[in-house]
Amino acid sequence: MPAIRIGINPISWSNDDLPALGGETPLSTALSEGKQIGYEGFELNGKFPKDAKGVADVLRPYDLALVSGWYSSRLAQRSVAEEIEAIAAHVELLKHNGATVLVYGEVADSIQGSRIRLIERPRFHSEQAWQDYADKLTELARFTLSQGVRLAYHHHMGAYVESPEDIDQLMRRTGPEVGLLFDSGHCYMGGGEPLDVLRKHIDRVCHVHFKDVRKAVVQLARNQMWSFPDCIVNGTFTVPGDGDIDFAALLDVLLAAHYRGWLVVEAEQDPAVAPSYIYAKKGYDTLRALLNERTGQ
Repeated sequence: MPAIRIGINPISWSNDDLPALGGETPLSTALSEGKQIGYEGFELNGKFPKDAKGVADVLRPYDLALVSGWYSSRLAQRSVAEEIEAIAAHVELLKHNGATVLVYGEVADSIQGSRIRLIERPRFHSEQAWQDYADKLTELARFTLSQGVRLAYHHHMGAYVESPEDIDQLMRRTGPEVGLLFDSGHCYMGGGEPLDVLRKHIDRVCHVHFKDVRKAVVQLARNQMWSFPDCIVNGTFTVPGDGDIDFAALLDVLLAAHYRGWLVVEAEQDPAVAPSYIYAKKGYDTLRALLNERTGQ
């Protein structure tokens, strides 16, 4: 099995945060088209069954692996014990289907699904608040790791951990049990230079979302103080090869660090504007060509 595999998130076909985008598209369409393009695995979305066997049964006919799956956590508002109880079934579902990383999204107080300006996102306003959250997160990650699944923290627009400074704080204050999901698109939109952030935290990166951005639209989003849904519907994000991020440079950093895991194509777009198959194929072909040039795999 190659050290690096290319997977995709079903968001190219239908969006959980904005169900009107691709809501009519069945999961079977995403899976069959993804397999035809060449993807080896899929992350979960809301159209997948919620039990381990159901997920296995859905993926098996297409010979696709389960890459991982988003978990909406409220650890910023709950105790570790409450969060362990809430997350346990999701961890078991992932483990049962061979996934070794969990996409952790902190949704407590998040505005990512709302038409609220991104500048109004939640923030930790004291050193103590940061440390209390980090300590809880390390304990939660210790639990998931004990079950064979590493917590991959997704820095995300509209949430507590969005900017490169937020990522720095989180990585500095948490233990090594907490992995980082590096998302190139959220990194850039959050004010970071993806190459710098990846280099800085490469030792903690355990999962990768390769999302491209259209820099001119990002600037418009900042100038007009858009919400995250506004960013999506106006084309801020796209697949690798269609925007302005240098994925060759990012891949070189991952390869030099002997990254072993998934590259997940993910781009929040309206499939009516960016046809799912065409854009999913563009993302795959871009990453496959880059990998072939460097590794021959």
